[in-house]
Amino acid sequence: MIEEIRRVFSFYFFLGKKSGRARTFGLLSSAAVLMALVIRAYRLAGHWTEDGQVVFQNFLMVFFLQFLIVLLGLFYGSSLVVEELDNRTLPYLTCRPLRRAAMVMGKYLAYLSLTTIMLVSAVWLSYLVLNLEADFQLRDLVTVARYSAVLWLGLAAYLAFFSFLGTWLKKPILVGLAFGFGWESVIQYFPGTTQKLSVAHYLKSLLPQYASSSGKLGFLFIRLEPTRPWLAVLILAGITVAFLALACLIFSYKEYLFED
Repeated sequence: MIEEIRRVFSFYFFLGKKSGRARTFGLLSSAAVLMALVIRAYRLAGHWTEDGQVVFQNFLMVFFLQFLIVLLGLFYGSSLVVEELDNRTLPYLTCRPLRRAAMVMGKYLAYLSLTTIMLVSAVWLSYLVLNLEADFQLRDLVTVARYSAVLWLGLAAYLAFFSFLGTWLKKPILVGLAFGFGWESVIQYFPGTTQKLSVAHYLKSLLPQYASSSGKLGFLFIRLEPTRPWLAVLILAGITVAFLALACLIFSYKEYLFED
């Protein structure tokens, strides 16, 4: 099984690196660095007075956490089966001496690796642009490492969920858009336990909370009733494993038909 997953991973990782989709989302990720440069210019000009750490957390919450990781997970996860159907390559893939679950796992890990490279490089570059000052210390790198880890957990969870949709539905992109930019964007601001029905809630629970009372974009923390960090990590891991297992199960038994 592990060898089968490795073979599928290698094929789709190197194929994915050269795809137009990788270039498109690579450019989209690099836009975060451009925005960080603009914010840095405003700060140097005296038009933005907040500390670089606060600016980065608010910036991260808006672009990385609530937009980029959802978009990466959506377009890579929902295409897990759809791209094979559109290209009519699914019969060639499933007739190989590979277990179907290994195909899903291999493609998932390949897409997770590709999107992780895009995400983490953009996070680190953006952080350094905003915070590389004369008093910058190495311990500040622990902060950006924490941000990267939280975002990676979110990316893994979203990618697993959208991969599940990709194996289950004929048009997963529509449902994915409604979930990622509808449900996730609204439910996290509901009071009480309702907000815990979103992935974003557990990601925000793992971030430092000082931005909730400072910074121009602190409204993103309105009504946040954080879950304990260790529990948030377990829930995110559980979401990832559960939906990835469902994707493997569905793909193993479902028959897919081509549309004329």
